[in-house]
Amino acid sequence: MNGFKLAAMAVVLAAGFNSLGAYAQNVIKIDGSSTVFPISEAAAEDFQKLKKGSVKVTVGMSGTGGGFKKFCAGEASLRTDVSNASRPITAAEMAACKASGVKYIELPIAFDALTVVVAKNSPISSITVEELKKIWEPAAQGKVTNWKQVNASFLDRALKLYGPGTDSGTFEYFTEATVGKAKSSRGDYTASEDDNVLVQGVSRDQGGLGYFGYAYYAENTDKLKAVAVSAGGKPGVLPSEKSVIDGSYVPLSRPIFVYVNAEAAKRPDVKEFVEFYLKNAGKFSREVKYVPLSDADYKHALDNFGKGRTGTAFGGHNEIGVKISDLLKRDPKE
Repeated sequence: MNGFKLAAMAVVLAAGFNSLGAYAQNVIKIDGSSTVFPISEAAAEDFQKLKKGSVKVTVGMSGTGGGFKKFCAGEASLRTDVSNASRPITAAEMAACKASGVKYIELPIAFDALTVVVAKNSPISSITVEELKKIWEPAAQGKVTNWKQVNASFLDRALKLYGPGTDSGTFEYFTEATVGKAKSSRGDYTASEDDNVLVQGVSRDQGGLGYFGYAYYAENTDKLKAVAVSAGGKPGVLPSEKSVIDGSYVPLSRPIFVYVNAEAAKRPDVKEFVEFYLKNAGKFSREVKYVPLSDADYKHALDNFGKGRTGTAFGGHNEIGVKISDLLKRDPKE
């Protein structure tokens, strides 16, 4: 092979390397909540089609806590650009991000009706918040093992529990809403960050009870039955778009979020993706069976993103029954 051909080959190889390098820079990394996963996955798929392969969007599912560990990682190369979260960032995660120099933009994207489920042909149809506490509180571990111990009218059958792992924002929200303290839970239950594992477990167990995001119930209504939740002595309410919007599904309706790395948001590909996501979040949310925010709330979130408004409206702790319109107006804390 003569010198000209060798030189030409070197140019082609260098061009390919540069092309690959440029492509690698156009990867948007998302991880975190399994609850938010279906919405972000829908957004990622449509955005990649729109960009005709020039941008790759990867969506992982390590739980809200696991996602924030990556998002706030000390080593920049390990960080994600966007973190899916089914609860607000905690004080400890805020501190981790601050130590790593990570500023973030908090964006609510939908409402979720956290759903309590049993097997399709289970006789259980309604449960109170007090009964959920009796089942899930730490003191119940190894002691509350039969449905009749929860309520004398329930069936005499072994109680088997299924729920998210401790890295899950759903776990934190549910325990705070039912037991009264985040992460306060019995540990003798089948735990998984993959909600599909929980679906299979409950659906095959006649004494099973589980909880997860509404989308996973809606996709499996042939296998599962949603249990109406009663709070404050009122009749039980089933999760639905109507009961979330009218405020009757309490205390298990909640906002869900994406957090965007403020530095990453300066990249044209990330900026375009997040704007695309927010402009279409209502459609994506409805497609995967979540409850969209109002058009005004999405516009306000888009304005906050455009202004690079960093920090959290929560200040490191969760709130039950919060209004999105109020959140978007608060002065964020970092």
